[in-house]
Amino acid sequence: MAHVVVASAERTIDAPADDVYRYLADMHLHSRFLPPPFYDFQVEEGGVGTGSVVRFKINFAGGVRELRMQVTEPEPGRTLVQTDTNGSGLVTTFTVTPQGEQALVNITSSFDGETGVAGFVERIIAPRRLHRVYLKELARLDAYAREQRVG
Repeated sequence: MAHVVVASAERTIDAPADDVYRYLADMHLHSRFLPPPFYDFQVEEGGVGTGSVVRFKINFAGGVRELRMQVTEPEPGRTLVQTDTNGSGLVTTFTVTPQGEQALVNITSSFDGETGVAGFVERIIAPRRLHRVYLKELARLDAYAREQRVG
């Protein structure tokens, strides 16, 4: 039986929530925030918010996986969701919560994990590794937001 693996991270971003959400929803900008192990990011359809489709690769846990993500906005301005159409079960949700002139951003991913011993190891290691990757992504988002405020 497969298990669902969940990983998340959050950080306060030094910009208003509306601006931060706009940066995340713009898939052309979104690629700037992705640290390694993400690479080869391409916008296939749309480009901003619901209806966008992006493709990228992730070199993670000893292998490369290509993901094709469909973007939806269940709560526009607050929640952006990317769902893999390649069958991995990966769903990544970006939640932006206003905090005065700043925004709290949470990134949470869940996916269908492996079974057996490999699954056991994955459930321990993957959330920790992804947490570190997401903290880097959020740091890049914060740096970009700060540049926009100065510029």
